[in-house]
Amino acid sequence: MTAPAINSIAQTEQGTSLWRDAWLRLRRNRLAVLGLTVLLLFIVIAAATPWIAPYDYAQQDLELGATPPSAAHWLGTDIFGRDLLTQIMFGGRISLAVGFIATAVALLIGVTWGAIAGYMGGRVDTVMMRLVDIIYALPFMIFIILLMVVFGRNMLLLFLAIGAVEWLTMARIMRSQVQSLRQQEFVEAAISLGLPTATIIRRHLIPNALGPIIVYTTLTIPSVMLLEAFLSFLGLGVQPPETSWGLLISYGAESMEEYPWLLLFPGLALTLTLFSLNFLGDGLRDALDVRGAKD
Repeated sequence: MTAPAINSIAQTEQGTSLWRDAWLRLRRNRLAVLGLTVLLLFIVIAAATPWIAPYDYAQQDLELGATPPSAAHWLGTDIFGRDLLTQIMFGGRISLAVGFIATAVALLIGVTWGAIAGYMGGRVDTVMMRLVDIIYALPFMIFIILLMVVFGRNMLLLFLAIGAVEWLTMARIMRSQVQSLRQQEFVEAAISLGLPTATIIRRHLIPNALGPIIVYTTLTIPSVMLLEAFLSFLGLGVQPPETSWGLLISYGAESMEEYPWLLLFPGLALTLTLFSLNFLGDGLRDALDVRGAKD
């Protein structure tokens, strides 16, 4: 066999990976690539904020007060004379942390719950999913507010409280995926080999359901960030001296007629992040949809 033929066969074999094909399809989606780029930019800025912020986070100048954007303060200052760009950069750290950590909590609970219910079936599945239906019927916002009021307001509780109410849809998605996979030959082979249930779920079922999980994760993060922004807007989320985009938007809304930039710039940062995540989620959904790609 000639060298060109061998290279052709090697290239063909190399291009058969599902994740490689998904990445190539994602790269062709310009909005998804733009969303990924903007999101990575915000993450890098948030991580480097303590070193690149133009001013000290707690620095106030009450005599300066609220001033519009200028050469000294690119996005202006708030009513306490604090640099708004610095506030937005530090606020982004909290908002992104809430989005990713609370989503991770929801992912851990939802994937585990749904995988067990879908694999076990029968009465176990019925009891577990009826419990999900009951929790679904509860007003989420009131549940979170009660947690914050009863146990106090701190960042860790905020992560856990939001994650504890965002896992329900993930559990349903995971359950349906596992139900469609548990009759497959590779699962039956694992059962015939005597592998424990936990091993089958962890090593065979969850990895084969990663596509929908990844897509839903990118759509959960903006939902969680909006929820945190709403809680902060109500005064139940992040508490001073810490800040977040939601808290900055709350402050800006109080003086939007007199100082519109205090609402405009934090709102723009949150909006760009949410759009980026939604564009990326839509792109991942299309890229991981093998049937759609074949059509």
